[in-house]
Order: sequence, then C-alpha cells, then structure tokens
Amino acid sequence: MSITSSRRTTSTRRRDGTRDDEGDGSRRQGDTGDGEGERSRRRRGGQEGGAGGSRRGGRDRRRKRGGRGRTVLALCLSLLVLVVAGAGWLYMRLNGDINTFDAGGLSDNRPAAGSSKGENVLVIGSDARTGGNSALGGGDQNDIGRSDTAFLLHIYADHQHAVAVSIPRDTLVTIPPCKLPDGSWTETQTDKMFNAAYSVGGTTEGNPACTQNTVENLTGMRVDHTVVVDFKGFAALTRVVGGVEVCLPNDIYQRDLNPNRTVRGKMLFAKGPQKVSGQQALDYVRIRHGIGDGSDIGRIKRQQAFVSSLLTKVKSNGLTPTKLFPLADAATKSLTVDPGLGSADKLISFAMSMKDIDLHNTKFITIPWRYQGERIAIVEPDADALWAALRADRTLDGKDASGRKNAGAQPSASAAPDPAATVSGAGLSVAVYNGTTVTGLAGHAASVLTAHGFTVTGTDTARSQDHPDTRVEYGPGQEATARTVALLFPGAQLASVTAPGVSVVLGQDYADSPAAKASAPPVPVPSSVADSARSADDNPCSDLSYG
Repeated sequence: MSITSSRRTTSTRRRDGTRDDEGDGSRRQGDTGDGEGERSRRRRGGQEGGAGGSRRGGRDRRRKRGGRGRTVLALCLSLLVLVVAGAGWLYMRLNGDINTFDAGGLSDNRPAAGSSKGENVLVIGSDARTGGNSALGGGDQNDIGRSDTAFLLHIYADHQHAVAVSIPRDTLVTIPPCKLPDGSWTETQTDKMFNAAYSVGGTTEGNPACTQNTVENLTGMRVDHTVVVDFKGFAALTRVVGGVEVCLPNDIYQRDLNPNRTVRGKMLFAKGPQKVSGQQALDYVRIRHGIGDGSDIGRIKRQQAFVSSLLTKVKSNGLTPTKLFPLADAATKSLTVDPGLGSADKLISFAMSMKDIDLHNTKFITIPWRYQGERIAIVEPDADALWAALRADRTLDGKDASGRKNAGAQPSASAAPDPAATVSGAGLSVAVYNGTTVTGLAGHAASVLTAHGFTVTGTDTARSQDHPDTRVEYGPGQEATARTVALLFPGAQLASVTAPGVSVVLGQDYADSPAAKASAPPVPVPSSVADSARSADDNPCSDLSYG
C-alpha cells in the first residue's frame, strides 16, 4: 500500500463514529447509539454556525499543526534516546574489552609522587602469543610473555611538551623484588636484561607490574600509568587510522624478517616512502636484519620514526571523542592497563588531555647507552642527568615546562647564602652509591655533584642498604678530593680505603635531609642525548641510518 492510500484510509476511519477515540470505552458506546445524529449535527454546525464554524475550522487546523509538531518532537526525542543509548552501549563495549593487571604486584617502595602536574606513562609492546597473537607474530601461544619494546613517556606539566625515552630490551638493569603468581616475592636481581622483568613469574601473559617496578627503580620517577599493547592491538590501530607513512632505505625481503629462512623469499617492502597497516605495519616495526646495522638500537630508531608518523596521522584526523572512539574500540581489545586507566572514560579522558601537545615538542630519544659485550650498559652520569631533567620538568633543550608562573625567577638577594655554593668539582671524579632503600637518591646526589662541576663516574646501589650515615670513601692520595666532595654532604664521614678513587655512600641521614627532599638543581641534558632526539613532525624519510 502506498503512503497516500494509507493516509486516506486513516482519515475515513476517524470520521466513522465507531472508530473515533478507540481507547475510550464510554465514548465508543455512545457513538454506537447515535452515530448518524452526530454527523448531522457536525454538518449543521458547519453550515449554520457562520463565524463560529470558521473558528472551529481554525482550531482544527491548529490542532493538526500541533499534532505534526508533537510528532517531530517525539521523533527528535526518540533519536536522542537512541544516540544516548548507542553511546552508552559503546562505553559498555569498550569497558568490557579492557584488561587490567593486578596493582598488588607494584612495589611498596615506590618513588614519591611529585608535586608536578606532569605524568609518566610506561608503554610496553608485548610479544605474547596468547589470544590469537601467534597468528600475527608466529611462535607458540604457550610461550612465556616477553616485552619486545618499551618506552617511558613523560608528559610535561604544561601539557604542551612530551618526551618518550626508549629502553632497549637488552639493557642491563637491577630488577627489584617482584610478585610471583603464588603471592611470594622475588629477591633483587642485578645485571639482568631489562626485558627479563616482564617474564618474571613465567606466565604467558607476562608481568607488567614487575616491569613498572624496574623502571621506577631505574629512573627514580613514579610511573603514573602502564599500558601494554600486543600484536593484535598494534595492527588494529594502524588499520583504523588508515595506514601509517614509513620510509625504507632499501628493499626488504622475507629473510630479513626471519633470518632462519634459507632463501631470500619475496619482497616485503620496496625502498622509499610508503603506507603500511595491519600485518605489514607489524612486520615493519619488527624487522631487525637487512636494514642499518641489524642491531636492536637501529630497530628502536625505526620504531620511534613509526610512532612519530602514527601520532602525526592521529593528530591530522582530529583528537575528538568521535575520532577517538574507533581508536579506543580497536585498542582496548588488546590493551592491558593499570587500574587507573581501567575504563573507557578514563582512557579517552587521558587521550584528550594530550590534544594540546605540539608534534614538534614531542621528542623520541633512547636512554644513554653503550655496548657491554653483547648487552647494553647505561651510561652515567648522562642517564641520571636525563632523569633529573624530567623530574624537574625541563625539556631536552633546558626550557622550563612545569607550567608554573615565575618558574624561572631567581631567588631574592636577601636569601641566605648557600655555604656549598662556592664548591667547585672541576676536574674531579666521584662515584655515588645509594646505601638506603629510598629510590632515586643516588640520581639526586649525582645531579647535585654534576651541578657543581664534578664528573660522576657512575651511580649504583651499595652492597647493603642500611647505612645510617653518609660516608665519603677515598683511595690513596685522594683525601683532598674527598674533603671537597664532603662539603656538599654536611655531616658526612671521611673513610680511607685501599681501592682507588673517591665514592659517596649515601646514608639515611642524607635521605632525610632538606637537600634530598628539595628539587634537584637544574642540570642540562647531555648533548649526546638531546642532539639525537627525533621530533614527531620529522619527515619519515629523515635519518634512515637506523643504527
């Protein structure tokens, strides 16, 4: 039946007294007895009523218009209900997809939360093969979960700058006590590869809390959030944004991705710029051989270039809730996060908080490193200077990004003079050891020494962590240097030892001192770190040496 004929039928039924006002039983009964009389009166009213009949006609027309208005309003309200219900359904769907790890595995001995409004987010790329990931990355789905890549993202307090510090998986670090699946805790492990922290406990899902503990112990910075992305999540993200621009310095073949192949295989990537997504994007960031020097450092540089390009694409698409919903939908299916990000609104709110960060002010660097055999050692005091700068919300080029008013103001001339202000350590070397359980203490002391011109040869944990007092130990012929060092640590004891050099063993007295609790003096990030930084807006074809 056509729309026109349907309307005619409805109109006829309404003129029929037996069908008018069908929900009212008493009215229907009266109409049945006097239907014809009612029609006659209506006709007479139309003929005899004169102006009154016209007024009634006008009211009838207004009622019709009013009915149409109510219909439109009802339709709008219905659409609004559907939109709200759809948004609610999507939130429920996103919430149902988010996995969180047990916060009970986080250390009780964490760095204190800073006064800064900045945030530190640990991003871990997992090569776990569970949940269908083996189809993308190969391998046994029952393998122990491992971290394939990781970086610490520091969002400065002004929310206009950010820096991502990559930590190579082969970096030698100290893994602090971590929780095992049976509820017990491990002992501290020294000189272990960084990615071993994620495998503590031997589960297929991995141990994000242990990796977070390790990063906090390494940096002396509190990690506010941890996000783990697996193969599926990564591939889905690249598809949702419509592909990511990359650039290759040479052709890449199947054997470059899997060096165990006996033949070169087909070409996976051609030399030059191109767009990749899904499995191809995953292959790109995993390639280690056949490009650059074949090292993990080279692969990290390539991954940094990829994430830079991904951020550029996301920003160009627009950081709005509408644009973020598809991203969140794709990501949450394969994300594991800390409980602080365990809901859709928290994730989207966090993403929206970064919308004002300029791409040029988003930097990617690698922790200061050097080769130690086949492993990677952290270079000090460069790393300590980097962490100190981030804790103070200073950018790689030394700018204050704390967002505080008058942050760069100098103290007034009437301020009490610092008795250690004239200490100069130019040409003097010293090592720093933390003899307490307070994390980040050695890095803080190293920053103080570096600010006074000393060369800090390294920082580490002392053999025991129950030192009540700070000691400055010195070898033969080093007493004068030791006394100069002691000027920066009031009350420190001098101790002669047989080993050469000078070292500071920090005690609980230093941890409790105002100097340790005050923010560290601004220390510039070493040029070797700052000069190698990559900006998110850099051309993807720039710096293609990749190690």
